Amino acid sequence: MASPSVITHVQKIWGALKSSSPLYGLLLPNLELQSAERGHITARMQLQPVHINSKGTLHGCVSACLVDWGGSMAISSHGLEKNGLSTDIHINYVSGAKLDEIVQVDGYASKVGGTFGFTTVTISKLSDKGDKIIVATGSHTKFIRP
Repeated sequence: MASPSVITHVQKIWGALKSSSPLYGLLLPNLELQSAERGHITARMQLQPVHINSKGTLHGCVSACLVDWGGSMAISSHGLEKNGLSTDIHINYVSGAKLDEIVQVDGYASKVGGTFGFTTVTISKLSDKGDKIIVATGSHTKFIRP
C-alpha cells in the first residue's frame, strides 16, 4: 500500500532527478513510479528501442541504471532530500527482456542511516499471465552526506 506522503516525496525527488540528469532523461523517460512506502518503491517501464542491445534484449547498462535508480529512490523513501553517492553496485543478470515488454523495478532500502544506505533491487518482466519473471537483481550502497 502506497503512503500518500512517501509517494509524493519520492515523485518530487524523481522529477528533479529526471529533469537534471541527461542519462535518466535518455534511458528512463517513461519509467513510472507505481508505489512507495518507507523502504520500498515499485516502478514500471515499457522497453523501448533505446533499452535494447544488439541481441534484442534489455541492455546491461540499462539494468545497471535501473539498479542505481531503484536504490536511490528506496533511500529517498526514507524522507531524505538527497540520496547520496554510489560507493558500490553489483548486478546479477538472470534472464532477458525484449522490446515492448513491461519491466518492474522493486527497490528496497534495508538500512539507511549514519553515513550509508544499503539497498537491493529486483528487475522483473511481467508475463502475459501476470507473473513476474526476474531479469536482474542488484545491490547498491550509497554514501549519504550528513
